[in-house]
Amino acid sequence: MSTDASFIAYLSDQMADAGAITFRKMFGEYAVYLNGKVVALVCDNQVFVKPTEAGRRLLGEELTEAPPYPGAKMFFNVTDGLDDREALAVLLRATECALPAPKPRRARAKPAR
Repeated sequence: MSTDASFIAYLSDQMADAGAITFRKMFGEYAVYLNGKVVALVCDNQVFVKPTEAGRRLLGEELTEAPPYPGAKMFFNVTDGLDDREALAVLLRATECALPAPKPRRARAKPAR
């Protein structure tokens, strides 16, 4: 089962307080970007935040880890906490701050004429 467009619309609203959130469709699922960094994956209508120490401290006892897809490393599954917009925004901002800047993309070679 892939993620529904209506679920992405809901997430877009719930995550709006975090800042410049964008979604990119990848293989039928979605990557969630905050300020150009991938902070979460959305798979099968569930939200998986990249694991960081800051996120681990914020989630505390509510921490649930699971892989977003078979064979993936463990992420923080925050699907049950999506109704708390403020906590979600704090978690996403803390995750974004803890992650390194994305590597610059290499320019594509121009085709020979």
